[in-house]
Formats: sequence, structure tokens, C-alpha cells
Amino acid sequence: MFKFVIASCLLLLLSGCSTFRNTNFDAIYGPAAVQDRLVDNTTAAAAFYHDSVQPILNQRCVVCHGCYDAPCQLKLTSPEGIDRGTSKVKVFNGTRLLAEAPSRLYQDAFSTASWREKGFNSVLNEREQSPSANLAASVLYQALQLKQAHPNLDTREHAQAFDFSLDRNQQCSSIEEYGHFAKQNPYAGMPYGLPAISEQQFNTLEIWLAQGAKMAAPTPLQLGLIAEIDLWEHWLNRDSLKSQLVSRYIYEHLFLAHLHFNAWPGQYFYLVRSKTPPGQPVERITTLRPYDDPLVDRVYYRLVQERETILAKTHMPYALNSERLDTFNQLFFTPHYEVNQLPSYEVSIAANPFIAFADIPVSSRYDFLRMEAQNTIMAFIKGPVCRGQIALNVIYDHFWVFFSEGNWEKSEGLGAFLVQQKEHLRLPSESASNSSILTSWLTYSKAQQKYLSAKQRHLQQALDTEYVNRLNLSLVWDGEHSNDNAALTVFRHFDNASVVKGLIGQKPKTAWLIDYPILERIHYLLVAGFDVYGNLGHQLNTRLYMDFLRMESEFNFLALLPTQSRQQERDFWYRDVNKDIRQYIEAEQHRFQYPTGIHYQTEHHKSELFDLLKQHLAGALNQQYDFVKDDAPTQEIRSLRGLQNLNSQAVNLLPEVSVLAIQDGSNQRVYTLLRNTAYSNMSSLLRDANYRMPKEDNLTIVRGVIGDYPNLYLSINAKQITAFARTFHQMEQEQDYRLMLDQYGIRRSDPRFWAFSDNILTHIKQQSPVTGGLLDYNRLENR
Repeated sequence: MFKFVIASCLLLLLSGCSTFRNTNFDAIYGPAAVQDRLVDNTTAAAAFYHDSVQPILNQRCVVCHGCYDAPCQLKLTSPEGIDRGTSKVKVFNGTRLLAEAPSRLYQDAFSTASWREKGFNSVLNEREQSPSANLAASVLYQALQLKQAHPNLDTREHAQAFDFSLDRNQQCSSIEEYGHFAKQNPYAGMPYGLPAISEQQFNTLEIWLAQGAKMAAPTPLQLGLIAEIDLWEHWLNRDSLKSQLVSRYIYEHLFLAHLHFNAWPGQYFYLVRSKTPPGQPVERITTLRPYDDPLVDRVYYRLVQERETILAKTHMPYALNSERLDTFNQLFFTPHYEVNQLPSYEVSIAANPFIAFADIPVSSRYDFLRMEAQNTIMAFIKGPVCRGQIALNVIYDHFWVFFSEGNWEKSEGLGAFLVQQKEHLRLPSESASNSSILTSWLTYSKAQQKYLSAKQRHLQQALDTEYVNRLNLSLVWDGEHSNDNAALTVFRHFDNASVVKGLIGQKPKTAWLIDYPILERIHYLLVAGFDVYGNLGHQLNTRLYMDFLRMESEFNFLALLPTQSRQQERDFWYRDVNKDIRQYIEAEQHRFQYPTGIHYQTEHHKSELFDLLKQHLAGALNQQYDFVKDDAPTQEIRSLRGLQNLNSQAVNLLPEVSVLAIQDGSNQRVYTLLRNTAYSNMSSLLRDANYRMPKEDNLTIVRGVIGDYPNLYLSINAKQITAFARTFHQMEQEQDYRLMLDQYGIRRSDPRFWAFSDNILTHIKQQSPVTGGLLDYNRLENR
């Protein structure tokens, strides 16, 4: 009987999408009403969802529908996201004059009915619950079926049918509108611009949808895991003022992290603020920013289970274990200090961590941030920024990051000094998300110059003449020879970026040396204080301020070079800047004239410094991404090394992130080709062609996968490596690139695409079981 109903419905659907163009769904199936789709985890329906449906959604749908930037805000990462459906409102809008109302799952509405009130449309049938209605009145099914009707299409040859730009107009059709949309856009079925899912997968989703799209929450937690959570919640919620202040500090820095326990791999948790203490159901306190007033007398910090599929672009794992608890106790409770009053949530205090957490020793705060520095830096890329050229065009495409060794942070009086400098250290987030005034670059520059001058005086007083004589490698944290967070590499891929451990790739143009005040401000500027729903003024002011954190980090690094080399590097890094920036840089050059304490042996000072830093950090350097591995044939390594010297004309033809799989019998080796795009400076709000330096572009090759948004997939046999490399060296124009793709590429319309995708995702899971996640395919190129 069920198969007959499905067949009858399919005949109706296949007779033409126009069948439902003007259909009155209320008249046929009754008025829409929110459905209860969650079933008990012990039922067969729950098992079907977890075992058969969710894997298809993850590997075929979530790869485009996962983050804030998911088309139509449709997040298919959890039952709550699927039930919420679509919205015509864009989250990423760099031109809006007024902030947008936030639409965060689990925070800004707590029921499907509430999301309907906020304008979200269902992608599932909310009318009569029958197999025929569940298919006919489901946007999700209609989109899948439309692709089945038009499964094979060369997206290059039919370019007019596809718009893959991130800022494209999105129809976000309701079920009443979808028939007309489908008739006008017959090739817009899902997955959009990718091969259709297999017949078996389609049949599985068809059965699931016809049966009412029943879903289930994550499986219940084991008793041992519940005990671990209970231990941490009680530690975080002790009554002393000191404990409350420390827990507030930890929360404001880890609220985006995926907390996990070693004995229970694959299960992740968020730290949230709650009105209720441990032992009671969580009543989450929802605010725009983690430091906003909770409007309760006592805040409790609770762990809630992550209900969504793990995506690489938002995944920031952070381990909780007995060693971590010992470290936290040592950092925050072994030092002697008193907390007599908790800080106010008034924005001028709460948005400034140097005031709010003045009672906690600076060295404790710095050690906390630095011991998982990758997470601290990565949060500004994987957190609320998620994507956005305005947020990320302040950094170069490839640079190395180092950290100060901490002597200044341990010096007496630094905390009081930072409080004294509160007027010069104010962040744009104090103006909230509707900034009506675009603060001028000069305003920030004057405040920064006053802070830097005061900082220099304080350094001299705190460290006396020792500081002047110690402008050498002892100023650089070596990770205690074991912590691989001591050296990081950042790759920017236009409007997204990656942060990885180790000094990866060829020696970069620039580097950062970060101290505590810089690291803390980066977090409160771009993570805790940044509102992705904010207006143009908020976003641009954030971008302008980051200019100075980048320059301060760069200037710290330059202090290790001889005086003349500092000036030469600054001039090279800041070519073509405007008069105001030039004056700021020159003022910095004249202000800081202390000689380096490093005795250089060559005339290539920056290159030699990088070599010295590698030696200094040898015990802590992560080698995961080195492409020279014992299992790779010599010819393969030689060919790949040659590609890193590829001429810029050929590099210019490549996208930002290309993933290459080399098949060698039953073995496979995976590499990433990263294009580093060069600019004359990074101080322009709009990176137009005037600042591009294409002849300076280069290519970095790494072992494994770097980049959460691949632009291109490549696949070769190990025997093809020499010919593959030769083809790259011979590329001069777009036609050459397309011919290369014809031979080695897995284009987004290639019938082999999904098999290759599954292969890469399996590789990531095997190589990075904790740090890996699903990739995002919204940036796959169409060439």
C-alpha cells in the first residue's frame, strides 16, 4: 500500500512542476501547523534517522547547509535546524545600515513555532500528515526530486543556469512559491550545481519524508560521561567570588569551543550561561555577546551537548581532562590574589577584559590563552566571523605567528598599567552593533600611539635595562619545548582562513609576535565583541581597529631585526599606503630605536631570523603538514617541491585551495595546494586591483588537507606525477588551466564528484579524528 501511495504521488510530481505552481495547499491538505517530529531514541524511526538518513544529509546536504552563510539560512545539521527551515534574510550583509535581529539556533527561538513567527518557512510538510502530502508539500522533497528530473548537467556549458557567487540573490521559496521557481529554474534542484544523489539515497530520503520526517535527538549520555560533566560543572560553579570571576573569564573565552572528554570521542559540548545550578535542567541565558548583562543575580556555567553535525569551518575542539583541571587550578588558584567584588556588566567594563578581569594575574590570563593559542587565534576565523572579506582582508595570505615569552606579563604592575590605559584600549564593540558613526582611522591611530608610548615606558620600568639588552630570541616563547601552540601558520583564502600548528610553507613575507594585550584584544574585538548581524559601521570599525593589532604584532617581530632592516621591511610591507598610515609607521620607526640583541651572520636578516626561530622552537614545532614524508616516492617529493617554485603566471590561474589525491596502488596520499595572493599592503578597506601584486603570488603545498572551503579537487595516479607537474609549469592562460582540469580535475559537475568527496572526508576523519570535520562546498569553482 505504501509503495502504491508513493508511486501515485511521484506520477503527479513528474507530470510537471507547474502542477503546483498555483496550488492552494491549504485547500488540498489543510492549513499549516507545526508538527512534532522528534521521536524517542529507542524507536525504529530513530534508528532509521540516525543510521540511514543523517549520514546522507551530512555528506550530501550539510556540506552546503551548515553555518551562518548557508543558503537561505537553511541549516541541515540537526533536527532543530531542519525543522526551522529557510529565511529570505541574509546574515552576511556588509552594507546594512541597521543591525539585523539575530537568528541563532537554540538561542534566539526555542521552538519551531517561534521560528515561524520570525519569518522562517518550513522545508517539510506541515499540513495533513499523509505520504502523498508529506512529499507534495515539502520543499526539501521538491528540490531533491527536481535534481532527479535533471540529474546530469555540465555547469560550465550551462553557466547561465547557475550562480555560484556567495552574494547571489537567493529565492528561498516557500512551498507555495516553489512550483513557479522550479519551472523558471529547472536546473536548481538539490544538491545545487552538484551531481544528483544516488537512486538508493534518494529512495531513503523519500521514504523518510513520506513517513513524516521523524528525527531523534543525539543518543543519551553514558553514566561515566555524565559524571565527568558533573565534576566540571561543580568546579565551575563554586561560591567564592574568586571562583565566579575565574569561571566568567573561562566562559568568555571558551563559549565557542567544542569541549570534549578523551574517553568519549566524537561527543562535544558547549559551555553556556544558565539561570539554574548543576543538578537542575539548564535554563540558558541568551544574550548577543558573552559579556552582556545576564539579568540574573547569579550566573551558572553549564555544559550542554552539541546537537549539530561537526563542520570543519566551526569546529574548535578543546579537551577537558584531569590534567586540564590541574592546570586551571595552578593558573588561577595557586597564585595569591583577592577578589572582593565581581565586575559590573556595564558595557564600558564588561567589554574591556583589562578592567573586568583586573583582579586575575595577567600571567595567569596569558598562560591560559597561550597554552591553546591555536584555538584562541582560530576563534576569530571560525567563530562569528565565519566568512567575510571585510573581517579578513586585514591579514596577509600567509604568515607565521609567534608569542612573547611572558616576562613582561609576569612583571609587577602590568595589570594596573592596562587598567590605566583603558581609554586607549577601548574596543569598537563598546558602541554595540548599531554603530551610527564610522570612527576614523586617525582616531584609532592616536589612541594606539599613546598606548604604545606608555607601553614602551612601562617595559623599560618593569624590566629595566634587561629589556634593552634582551631583544633576542629569549623574548619568544618556545612552548617549554613541548607545546606545539608556540608556532602557528595562518593562511587566508580570500574571505575565509585557516590556522594550523607549525611553521608551514616557504618563509613568509610577514610574521607576528603577539603579547598578552594583543592576544586579549584580538579575542574581544573579533570573537567576544563581534556581531555578525551588526550594521556596516560596526563591521568597518572592527576592521579598522584590527589594522593596529596587526601592525603592533608585526612591529614586535621587527624589533628582533637590525634597525636598518626594520625600516626596509616596513617599507616593503606597507607599499602604496596613504599619507596617514605612512606617518603612523614613520612615527613608530622613530619611537623605537633599540638595537637588536641578535648577532646576525648573513645579510639576509629576515630569512636568517626565521631559521633561528625554527631552531629556537625545534622541540615544539608541529610537523603534521610537511609534505616530505617517508611513504612518498622521491620523484613525487621532487615534483611537488618544484611546484612551490611555480611561476606567478601559472599560480594566478589557480584557486585559493586545491585538494590533490594521489593514488598509488592501494595507498593514497593527499595534499593541499594553497595559493598565496600578494598585495602591496593590508591597510586598504577595499582591496581593489590597485593593491594587487600578482607577480609576487606563490604556492604552498602541504601534506593533508588545509582549508575548510575547498575550491577544487584534483586526482591523479602516482605514475602521472611528473606529467602533472609539467602541465602546471606550462600553464599560461585560462585555456591551459581548463585543459589541465579536463585531464586531472574532479569538477563540481563530474559524475565522480561524490565518490571522490566521500574519499576525502574519510581521509580527514582517519587523519584528524578530533580536529577534523565536514568540509564546505559553497566555494567550489565552476571552470
